Amino acid sequence: MRARSSFLPTLMALAVAASLTACAVGPAYERPAMVSPGAWKEAPAAEGWLPAAPADAFERGPWWQLFGDAGLNALVERVQVSNQNIAIAVANYAQAQALVREARASLFPTVSLSGSAQRSGTRGAGDARGSASATLGADWAPDLWGKLRENVSSAQAQAQASEADLAAARLSAQGELASNYFSLREADAELALLAETLEGYERAYAITRNRYEAGIAAQSDVLQAQTQLVNTRADRVALQRTRDTYEHAIAVLVGVAPADFQLPVETAWTPVVPAVPLGVPSTLLQRRPDIAAAERAVAKANAQIGIARSAYYPSFSLSASLGRSASRVSDLFSASNTLWSIGLSAAQVLFDAGAIGAQVDAAKASYDASVASYRQTVLTAFQGVEDQLTATASLASQEALRREASAAADRTEQQILNRYRAGQVSYTEVVTAQASALSARRTVLQLQVNRQIAAVGLIQGLGGGWQAPG
Repeated sequence: MRARSSFLPTLMALAVAASLTACAVGPAYERPAMVSPGAWKEAPAAEGWLPAAPADAFERGPWWQLFGDAGLNALVERVQVSNQNIAIAVANYAQAQALVREARASLFPTVSLSGSAQRSGTRGAGDARGSASATLGADWAPDLWGKLRENVSSAQAQAQASEADLAAARLSAQGELASNYFSLREADAELALLAETLEGYERAYAITRNRYEAGIAAQSDVLQAQTQLVNTRADRVALQRTRDTYEHAIAVLVGVAPADFQLPVETAWTPVVPAVPLGVPSTLLQRRPDIAAAERAVAKANAQIGIARSAYYPSFSLSASLGRSASRVSDLFSASNTLWSIGLSAAQVLFDAGAIGAQVDAAKASYDASVASYRQTVLTAFQGVEDQLTATASLASQEALRREASAAADRTEQQILNRYRAGQVSYTEVVTAQASALSARRTVLQLQVNRQIAAVGLIQGLGGGWQAPG
């Protein structure tokens, strides 16, 4: 029993000694340096309608509520629950968290318990013999060179990258839904506009036909009015197809088969373009999930360098066991013949023809590639925000001008139609004026929705309110 009493203290002493002598061979991680501009280049062009705001403005509420659309709000809630791309990202994040727990477990000893019992003898001889044994064993590889800790750091970085990927998947699905939803509502508004326009074209066709039958107008006027009417009807059919396509896309985003999903038509829909708060460019490094994921990839690559370097050093393993054996199971725990063992093993690579050095160089090259990818991601993010700022400012100016043009086209259409009724102009001029007025009205609607989509793009470019973990 004396040997048994010295078993655990000896093992603990070896463990403490190994822990005290442990050292890390991996390089200390530092976030790659990235120079951020002091201000957005295109922000001055948007002054007057894009107010400055604190960088945490989006955290005060879901960004899609800025558009003031109850239908959109309800759909976004469904996307966050039922979208399958988000479900994939959630599962990947859960897997990454499990891998972190697995990596942490390698820092601790593995304890096992085994037992056996058997009976043997010769048939008919009556000399049966029995034996039983039970063994408690422990194995531990002390992390002398920090390899296991680097494995944990690598797994943690991967888990944080998966968390950022999950946020990016949510933001992408939400943004895609909002864009499709606004495009669908634009189709609703255009369908309502075409229905109203068709009523006017039908009246114009009837008037022209009556004038022809009365001998006042030529048959060509009737044919032109009929052509205008039929072509507009064809446009309405094509526009309905476009609306159906957007509705199918929204159904998939909310995790429903298109056959089981339908959005009611809203003819009185009014587009709202929110004022998107801007922060300084440097906040993008913390707000955008794709940048956070790229930075965590750099941290993981840095840990891999330490893991590769640890192969230069010997590996140690501690093992211990405590067991008993007896001729009968009932005597197993009362037997005096206790068996114990304790050992230390070591292994060192003496020659590998430069394989370890090649692995270290490969890890360093992978790290350099991760740094370059991170910096490229940041630059692309800056570009995306600048592009959206340009788009939002340009579309706002265009809408004001197009509204003015549409009002002028409406007045021209009415004047030409009055002059035609008075016999002063040909019907060709009426058709041209009507086509111009309809095109101008549709352009205004499209610009309104394009401004909404640009606002969604800007919100996505700014990170959508997501904050990277510390």
